[in-house]
Amino acid sequence: MPESDIRKIIHIDMDAFYASVEQRDFPEYRGKPVIVGGSPEGRGVVAAASYEVRKYGVHSAMPAAKAVRLCPHAIFVKPRFEVYRKVSQQIREIFFEFTDLVEPLSLDEAYLDVTENHINLPSATLIAKKIRKRIKEMTRLTASAGVAHNKFLAKVASDLDKPDGLAVILPEDAQDFLEKLEIGEFHGIGEATESKMKSLGIYTGNDLKEWSEIDLVNEFGKTGRYYYRIVRGIDNRQVKTHRIRKSIGKERTFSEDVDDLGWINNFLRELAEKISQSMKDKNAAGKTVTLKIRYEDFETITRSTSFSHYINDAEDIAHTAITLLEETKVGERKVRLLGITLSNLNLNEKGHFKQLEIPFEE
Repeated sequence: MPESDIRKIIHIDMDAFYASVEQRDFPEYRGKPVIVGGSPEGRGVVAAASYEVRKYGVHSAMPAAKAVRLCPHAIFVKPRFEVYRKVSQQIREIFFEFTDLVEPLSLDEAYLDVTENHINLPSATLIAKKIRKRIKEMTRLTASAGVAHNKFLAKVASDLDKPDGLAVILPEDAQDFLEKLEIGEFHGIGEATESKMKSLGIYTGNDLKEWSEIDLVNEFGKTGRYYYRIVRGIDNRQVKTHRIRKSIGKERTFSEDVDDLGWINNFLRELAEKISQSMKDKNAAGKTVTLKIRYEDFETITRSTSFSHYINDAEDIAHTAITLLEETKVGERKVRLLGITLSNLNLNEKGHFKQLEIPFEE
């Protein structure tokens, strides 16, 4: 690949973002094992875990009750999403100081294409250092960064030196790096897929590379094509700055399979609350609610229902999802993933959200 054709992509990932904000704002939490999420007395879920609590095996999406068993002295803190959003906006403004090609993935991470940039600096590594320095100065928070010639490698790189780190994968080093990489370190390969791959004798990128595309598709469905490409460092996706949102949704894969209906209903309410907040932040609403379920044997199903009117209220979304749940075998069968999506959104022809009109009865 000619040097002029090589892109320069940075993936920025804030370190334990929600928990770090809490530790910044409340000095009594600093250096302590902080968990942001639901109460362990109820059926809450860990939304974020500080690095002090991660060493006990606590991580996001874990039931709060299990987290407190692993770390009994953990400090549980309720999420403050308004604060996290404001900090995220500050960070995003920093990104735009360097490039207009910014693709936010969530409040705490984004891709940046700095092939051409506002400060005319040819080194993506130096730009990443400057961005991390600016974030620390502006927010008193740390970020980790990955630098590479495509999005997949940049994402993998940002996990290599966490927290507060910077890792670079050069084009000439990519193949050797990927062949040696443990299979669980590949972005897009979760615990379940990692377990299945190991049962097939795939432990490293080198093992994965020995499989043909056809065999991977036969074993993993269309995702097999993705695995075939990423182990060869092939990822031509562009950094997209303006996505037309067709849906807004949230899903979580659990660290342990779940069959407690009470816990599941409570979890769906928490997901609905997050989706509702995202909708309202964007002045958006939708007509179709979809419930996604992955059972313990990896069978994945969806159930949907549509309304004649737009909704974005958490209670409406939750009630609909829980009603759809009754059409499934959840409770009889354990689940490893749950998700809710609201689609059929109020978009105009340019992909922007239209102002909601609330009809008033005379």
